[in-house]
Amino acid sequence: MAEREGVRAVLLAGGEGRRMGSLGAGRLKPLVPYGGTCRLIDFSLHNARASGLGEVLLLSQYEERRLMDDLHRVWNRQAGFRVRFGPYDDAYRAAGGALPGELPERTWPAERGTADALIRKAAHVFGPGREQVLVLHADHVYRYDYGPLIAEHRASGAALTVAYQRIERRWVHLFGMVRFDDDGRLTEFVEKPAEPTSDLVFAAFCVFDAEVLHRYLEKLDGTGWQHDISRDVIPAMLAAGEHIRGHEVAGHWADIGTVERYHRAHLTLAAAGPRAALPSERMPRTIRPEVDRGWVADASGVVASLVPADLVNEGRVEHSVLFPGVRVGAGARVRRSVVLPGAVIRPGQDIDSAVVLENGHVQRVEDTAAVMEGTRT
Repeated sequence: MAEREGVRAVLLAGGEGRRMGSLGAGRLKPLVPYGGTCRLIDFSLHNARASGLGEVLLLSQYEERRLMDDLHRVWNRQAGFRVRFGPYDDAYRAAGGALPGELPERTWPAERGTADALIRKAAHVFGPGREQVLVLHADHVYRYDYGPLIAEHRASGAALTVAYQRIERRWVHLFGMVRFDDDGRLTEFVEKPAEPTSDLVFAAFCVFDAEVLHRYLEKLDGTGWQHDISRDVIPAMLAAGEHIRGHEVAGHWADIGTVERYHRAHLTLAAAGPRAALPSERMPRTIRPEVDRGWVADASGVVASLVPADLVNEGRVEHSVLFPGVRVGAGARVRRSVVLPGAVIRPGQDIDSAVVLENGHVQRVEDTAAVMEGTRT
């Protein structure tokens, strides 16, 4: 597809998931299970592949070998699409369908933020033929065709085009607030404003002119910056008068930054009724792909929940999302909860507003009814 040529798609996946409590402990945040079928990182990768992009460059740091091994096994066996691993890519290519025995030694300093991830691996991000850089994140749940965004960016001649959504103003303080003039040019960008003056927020994916982005990264590197795209790069470009435009994103989009947002997003999924499969429809099933799932209105002890076909249920499940391999013991009750793959709910156990981990640990989620910031429709 001609409109995708010259685009380098990069996927930022360096988070440890510290704000997710027990759900994130010992687990890579990008690989946190989601929606009964896949992991968080699979959404951006699926979007890229469905948008006609042939490859995505992974920018990671925390336990990067573990993440690269997983993505190589899951995604690099599919024809026409590849996840690239920068300085480690040759080792994975040479391994073919297997995993490399050893990787090149890391010789560059640890990245301290999203912008650092770009400049430290600049040799793999920028170069001949790279006209635009599409920046994606590994913890956002949405389905989207990046083609119109890229085409609109190119047609406008902008240095940067940011995706944005309109939300309730009371939640804007949790995100990057944006404002535009009547011609669609960005006039204000404030990360997590104390007093929001707009109901528009940055949806955290965007397209940069590659040359402009590289120039600003080199200018900021070595200064007293915060090493962040939203806190440093975009504000610097705006202050310098660069042409920055917005591209509105309609439909479901969720930033899964905390366990509360994770939990709330799943309750919204369960509440969608027969439409419950929409956020992950046609998504690759990277968790127990052989097991079907479906939304059940009221049958066999299940009420308004998204459940797997292999569910063993001797209790009652209400308004919840369950993953494959789950067993619910006799007389147990699961309400407004997420139950991860293979978890066993003991007989008589009463679980409400929680995330149940694979080992059965129950992570309570407080004030879920009031937590709306991470899910937008």
